[in-house]
Amino acid sequence: MVPSKPETNGSPVSEMQNSIEISSPQKLAEKPAANGNATAQGVPGPVAADDSIQSSQNSPQPQKFRETGSTQTSIAMGEYNGAEYIRINEVPSPRVNRGKKISLLPLVFLIFYEVSGGPFGVEDTVNAAGPLLALVGFLVFPFIWSIPEALITAEMGTMFPENGGYVVWVSSALGPYWGFQQGWVKWLSGVIDNAVYPVMLLDYLKSGIPALGGGLPKILTVLALTIALTYMNYRGLTVVGWIAILLGIFSILPFVVMRFISIPKLEPKRWLVADVHNVNWNLYLNTLFWNLNFWDSISTLAGEVENPNKTLPKALFYALILVVLGYFFPLLTGTGAIPLQRNLWTKGYFSDVAKIVGGVWLRWWIQGAAAMSNMGMFVAEMSSDSFQLLGMAERGMLPEFFAKRSRYGTPLVGILFSASGVVLLSWLSFQEMVAVENFLYCLGMILEFIAFVRLRIIAPTSPRPYKIPVGTIGAILMCIPPTMLICVVLFFSSLKVLIVSLVAVAIGLVMQPCLKHIEKKKWLRFSTSSDLPDMHAASCYS
Repeated sequence: MVPSKPETNGSPVSEMQNSIEISSPQKLAEKPAANGNATAQGVPGPVAADDSIQSSQNSPQPQKFRETGSTQTSIAMGEYNGAEYIRINEVPSPRVNRGKKISLLPLVFLIFYEVSGGPFGVEDTVNAAGPLLALVGFLVFPFIWSIPEALITAEMGTMFPENGGYVVWVSSALGPYWGFQQGWVKWLSGVIDNAVYPVMLLDYLKSGIPALGGGLPKILTVLALTIALTYMNYRGLTVVGWIAILLGIFSILPFVVMRFISIPKLEPKRWLVADVHNVNWNLYLNTLFWNLNFWDSISTLAGEVENPNKTLPKALFYALILVVLGYFFPLLTGTGAIPLQRNLWTKGYFSDVAKIVGGVWLRWWIQGAAAMSNMGMFVAEMSSDSFQLLGMAERGMLPEFFAKRSRYGTPLVGILFSASGVVLLSWLSFQEMVAVENFLYCLGMILEFIAFVRLRIIAPTSPRPYKIPVGTIGAILMCIPPTMLICVVLFFSSLKVLIVSLVAVAIGLVMQPCLKHIEKKKWLRFSTSSDLPDMHAASCYS
């Protein structure tokens, strides 16, 4: 038994920055697969070290363990060391090229684009509540929501460093049925989120190219963008990661320039304008929530990250700083440099602010940055959505063909399904998409909070390479403020959003039993990857 990382007196954020990796691995032994359709006859599952040795000495082995070194090494729960199981006398099939692992810097920018992508889309907070509440919202909201979600992602993502992320967390804590429901609502909210970005891009470009405001030109542009960006995802996560870095730098730079240009025009009294009696709380909360959530999305790529036990917590910490600053200072510039006209503060208005502050050249730069930002958000979100489907297929929750990888190591079928969803949902209005997406996302987050707390209770000593320095009571208390915020967001949802979201949930509740029936009848092939440990390993260790 490897004890969990000792609790420290440091703050959660500093603990994330300086997280360490547990060095003592857990012993894994082969055990028969529960699923008769498993791709291999043995699936590694956690057992006691002595039992592992005894089993290897006395039990006949249906498979052999192929490794590159002369001695066999054990691996920690959820880690994959490149070894594979093959049957005796079987010629191993060529290994799929899974591509290079993602390093720290590309991962930071992938998280940046999963969550933010820059201040494009935050303008509605000023429209809904005025400058003061908009600025306060982007300072206070991260403490209520973003930091707790990022901390939970760091702990759970290093506890289960594999593709599938939050699906595996919920499945381990609550069982595969609820794990599937988690995967369904989070995948659907991710696809809706991705459908937002082509719409946002055209909203920024239509001020310079009015023809893109609607009709056939808009439809064709959305299709062309979806196809082009989907191809980038097909080419591999390494490509996506470095593209995210370049797009991120290009997207942030014009706001840095605008900040310096606007200094002589700033009037601090404009930041203090507030009218609490004239606040559109639904629009205000949904815009804040949409711009500061999705920290957990990166967990579905954990299996593709280089040394995730150290890299993931650090990347979340740096991305958190980048996101908050990337929202606050552009809002500070825009609201302080020009006279307030609340009705004009809608998505795309930063390009008009840039023209007033710096001229047409800065406006075009902001519009180009908006285009690059939306491209970055699209490819990052699609990567997360498609690898989630791959992870679910590797766990036997979806048909085996979802686990198929392209020659670049990317989930081919998952990418195609996610792209199709984007095209089908792009007809919805921007605010409708954001509201439905937030509703579904909230339901998924409730399951995540429950799974996080339950695993702290049923598996307190399971290996957690990064652990939030609080006990079980502290973990429960940490989840209370974001849960209350979820209740507020759901309360302010419109009847239309409520109906659409509940219909989507009902589809997932029925879909899982249908898939199990299909598996039982063997109409489609389901299998569990032999590279993965027992999904209920956490509770086994306790």
